Amino acid sequence: MTETQFLLLPAFVHVGLVMVLAMRMGRGRVEAVSRGDVRVNDIALDGSAWPDDLRKLSNNYSSQFELPVLYYAALALLLATGFADMMAIALSWIFVGTRVVHSLIHTGGNVVVQRFYAFLAGVVFLFLMWAWFGIRLFVIG
Repeated sequence: MTETQFLLLPAFVHVGLVMVLAMRMGRGRVEAVSRGDVRVNDIALDGSAWPDDLRKLSNNYSSQFELPVLYYAALALLLATGFADMMAIALSWIFVGTRVVHSLIHTGGNVVVQRFYAFLAGVVFLFLMWAWFGIRLFVIG
């Protein structure tokens, strides 16, 4: 595999995570409405009527489009500039790993302190990814 493929592989893992969350959330919502746990009119404008397990899934699904925006921007710029290297690949894998751990915590027991540490680790490794890209772009070349 090329460095480009190695760099993009964790992005495919993240997209897979997002798809799994979307399918679980969709299936759960259809089942909740079918069982009569929720009426469509109750959730037409506000999702607070969904059961807690579905709200956790929904919140986690939404969070996959917040911080990861900076991750995908870094990937695009690393590829466009030709600075995809082993350090960027390692940081990419670690960042996606933190997103998976964050999701497992968030959609599982939802221990807020653990979830915060998983999120914080993701922020740190994403910052390191951007810092490494900056060093490669402006210092090392």
